[in-house]
Amino acid sequence: MEISFTLNNKPVSVDVNPSMRLLDLLREHFHLTGVKEGCGEGACGACTVLVDDLCYDSCLTPVANIIGKKVITIEEYKKSEQYRCIADAFAKMGGSQCGFCTPGMIMATEGLLLKNPHPTEEEIRVALSGNLCRCTGYQAIINAVLEASEKGEGLW
Repeated sequence: MEISFTLNNKPVSVDVNPSMRLLDLLREHFHLTGVKEGCGEGACGACTVLVDDLCYDSCLTPVANIIGKKVITIEEYKKSEQYRCIADAFAKMGGSQCGFCTPGMIMATEGLLLKNPHPTEEEIRVALSGNLCRCTGYQAIINAVLEASEKGEGLW
């Protein structure tokens, strides 16, 4: 089936099985490896992408669900001023160690800040609850999101 959508601000069409996972399409067809497979069950957040500015677990999303939608991966997002603000905050606050979860955490942070540019610590905990980190510990990540929210005033 022909699937058409916008990927990283470019219109694309691919002929694939509509039940194929978005994660596999992004990694195998488009070679976008910033999207990681951690659990394959939607529990870890390593595969988080934005679809029409909402966070999606790409490991659970059939490509049929993105027809006509706008998908942004970490590769495109890294070109934005918002990314730089979040990445700087993660670096400053020690919000990243091994880096495996970081793309998903950053995309989830963007999804949160798009909806709520000034979240409380509790709102951050809820928004990032679908993203797991085995290295850093969550307080450093939460502090990084608070820092990005403050330093990025007006970006979201």
